[in-house]
Amino acid sequence: MSRAEDSDKIVINVGGMRHETYRSTLRTLPGTRLAWLVEPESRGSPDVDADQTPASEFFFDRHPGIFAYVLNYYRTGKLHCPADVCGPLFEEELAFWGIDETDVEPCCWMTYRQHRDAEEALDIFEPPDQEEDEDRELPRRFGIEDCSDRSRGCYEVWQPKIWALFEDPYSSRAARVNTSSFFFPKHSVAVTAVA
Repeated sequence: MSRAEDSDKIVINVGGMRHETYRSTLRTLPGTRLAWLVEPESRGSPDVDADQTPASEFFFDRHPGIFAYVLNYYRTGKLHCPADVCGPLFEEELAFWGIDETDVEPCCWMTYRQHRDAEEALDIFEPPDQEEDEDRELPRRFGIEDCSDRSRGCYEVWQPKIWALFEDPYSSRAARVNTSSFFFPKHSVAVTAVA
């Protein structure tokens, strides 16, 4: 091995795991964090002598398993996603290293996007602000806001709320609980009678 090849080597210690590669390998993806390590202007401050040898080892307190895939991307030009790592963690690591997520290979895209797609599907089934709106209406439905109004009697205040509880099973959470509490005993009696 020649002396020029030795000077081109760089050691990157990620989470205690040492990875050795060439500076020329890190230059394959300009604009990324690892490419910045080997750029001449990033080696030091202006007051440092230009003839000084650059650092040959760098430490990053990041996920070492994912970094192996990142470094392999520099070597091969193909970014694969590990199957044993969740999408958000891989996405966070890509953002740290300055790699665009759209560079993930098609064979790994579904694994990478699985978590985000699941979150988007769940958002469709559950409206985001429905519970918050219902929680704000709760004092009004139970007459807590009306307590200051002493001009009406107790019957006049509670009658519409109780009617809504029994007549409209979707009027509140309490109405849904009430409806289900009537349904299940009737269902169990019917099943027992048939059996």
